[in-house]
Amino acid sequence: MLTSLVAFFFLLTIAFNTQTGTAGSSLIHHTKQLVIVISPDDSSSTATLYRFDKKGKNWNQTGHAYPVNLGWKGLAWGRGLHKPQPGTQKQEGDGKSPAGIFRFGTAFGYAPVGEVALKMDYLKLSKEQVCVEDTNSLFYNQIIDETKVAKDWNSNEAMRREDWLYQWGLMIEHNTPARANSGSCIFFHLWRKEGSPTLGCTAMSKENMLILLKWLDRSKQPLLVQLVEKDYDRFQQQYGLPRWAGK
Repeated sequence: MLTSLVAFFFLLTIAFNTQTGTAGSSLIHHTKQLVIVISPDDSSSTATLYRFDKKGKNWNQTGHAYPVNLGWKGLAWGRGLHKPQPGTQKQEGDGKSPAGIFRFGTAFGYAPVGEVALKMDYLKLSKEQVCVEDTNSLFYNQIIDETKVAKDWNSNEAMRREDWLYQWGLMIEHNTPARANSGSCIFFHLWRKEGSPTLGCTAMSKENMLILLKWLDRSKQPLLVQLVEKDYDRFQQQYGLPRWAGK
């Protein structure tokens, strides 16, 4: 009887692991573009970005890797497409960028729509547009025109900035739909300079931002994978991610 029980639980474990791996792999089954950001550790405010295209069943790195800046306190687990992870979780105002797997939202910038040739949805920013950071607001973690809704928030971020950090950018669908205090207004945007940390976004040079924006294609269902190096091997096996140049 004992032998039978051991065999049963052994087979059950195999079945569970197989199902988990299959479910994980299916997450990126339909995507043909991956943006992979790898940080050396969870306290680092710098990382490296890689782009991958899928040809058939194979992932191939596209172009060169380039440096990006993260939140000034590194990375914490975000709310995205990946399964919930143990460890430090991203919270509002914690200075950390979200780790995990995420969809890309709308690209944005200061240029008129007619002057932008992207394969992603695009939003021209105006002085009336803000991103709501107040966790008690109905509009938490949304970019809205503040002249068109009844204001119910005390904290927001102006999207049409004077310092040009948002001249070009891209929304990251962290904490979507929003859960109070789990972090808001997470973007890819332009950096002040290499090595200058953000408040929780991922920042890069204007040149590299434009390379990324012109490459991304909504029809290819691109995803962001942003992880600490030590977690990548586990995610690679679970979700069928490509190998990256650092391995």
